[in-house]
Amino acid sequence: MPEPNILETVRQQYAQVAQSGLGNDQAAVRNVAAAFGYSAEQLSQLPDSANMGLSCGNPLALASLRSGETVVDLGCGGGMDLLLAAKQVGPTGRAIGIDMTPDMLDRARQGAEKLGLKQVELHHATIDAMPLDNGSVDCVISNCVVNLAPDKPAVFREMLRILKPGGRVAISDIALKKVLPPSVRDSIEAYVGCIAGAIMIDDYRQQLEAAGFVDVVVTDTGADLNAYTEIGAGSCCGPTACCGESAGVHGGLTQLMQKIDANQYAASVRIHALKPTLG
Repeated sequence: MPEPNILETVRQQYAQVAQSGLGNDQAAVRNVAAAFGYSAEQLSQLPDSANMGLSCGNPLALASLRSGETVVDLGCGGGMDLLLAAKQVGPTGRAIGIDMTPDMLDRARQGAEKLGLKQVELHHATIDAMPLDNGSVDCVISNCVVNLAPDKPAVFREMLRILKPGGRVAISDIALKKVLPPSVRDSIEAYVGCIAGAIMIDDYRQQLEAAGFVDVVVTDTGADLNAYTEIGAGSCCGPTACCGESAGVHGGLTQLMQKIDANQYAASVRIHALKPTLG
């Protein structure tokens, strides 16, 4: 796995995306979200700042959020899932976003203010050390972020800690179907692009169970990972950053997918798990 300062590299790369002009108003960005399970109705509810074409699934399709619940979005980015979740839990609920990149939090804050969602809370933190109380959360969601964490067992333990007994996990992520070639496994671009930091599907299940979760299900959705190339192949992102083939997260993914068939090695997966109830 690429080291050492991988978290800082990830932060810098995703800050560049947040500073770019990518947004929900662009067809290529909406098409990526649609390819990973978002409906036109969901996308129409989002402000431009929330969606940057970084999803690998739709965790809300699995979360079954209810009015009044507390939901935490790990690596909330510009707030795409967070804002939709906030609408589902309503004004009596809480929708808490955790992200380590200030520029992403700025986008999420902008979106929450635009939509008037006062139930949204934002925290600048890493997902392996969250500033939340034990047993305070009904549901944990995340979208293509856990693969970026160097210490995934620590993330899973934190998820278990903050969940109430009987609380649930509903995550979309990238996991591996077979071992990556060394050139991809050791690539910083592939790590930032959510491939090189991914773990095997069976390891994902086993690590969640080792953390203490039960009823763990990891499902390959069959989504085509080449969807990302629609942005990377030529969308101009704005006056200060461009996500064409030579730059940025999307550009790196486009270059990677020109070298290998990502769908042979990796999959968009849907993860569901429960924290055991007391007694």
